[in-house]
Amino acid sequence: MPSFDVVLEPDLVELRNAVEQANKEIGTRFDFKGSSAQVELSAGSGKERDLALLADSDFQLQQVRDVMLARLAKRGVDVRYLDLTGTPQKLGGDRLKLPVPVKSGIDADTARRVQQVLKANKLKVQAAVQGDTVRVSGAKRDDLQAAIALLRRDLAELPLSFNNFRA
Repeated sequence: MPSFDVVLEPDLVELRNAVEQANKEIGTRFDFKGSSAQVELSAGSGKERDLALLADSDFQLQQVRDVMLARLAKRGVDVRYLDLTGTPQKLGGDRLKLPVPVKSGIDADTARRVQQVLKANKLKVQAAVQGDTVRVSGAKRDDLQAAIALLRRDLAELPLSFNNFRA
């Protein structure tokens, strides 16, 4: 039976490259001279990844954020993987830290939304949650391609990827 997996997974190599390029640019820019501004990529437990934007002021923090977003765009990493809604934390002195979680894996709510979208449009496919992926299977390849188009259209706020397409 033809199937594919719906996943939410950033390219970690490109993410690391974008962080390194952003730090390199921050180190060479005149407006960051003598400051402790930088971007850190921390590897958490399992698939969890976090970015930390560090700067000396709110203005510099916004500048670091803009540099990081530009580097991500240039490396082809979708910025929808980043959760930029956090508030800056005060460190010692004037330093600020903005934690930015990197989304990876489909959580239970998103998996349920994927299933509901597929059921609501009455496509002849079945969606099953398997850990942090959703496996969609159907009798025809055309139904699966229609499901991919539907998910891209209705869940546009998520950077969904589709892999393991089996005919």
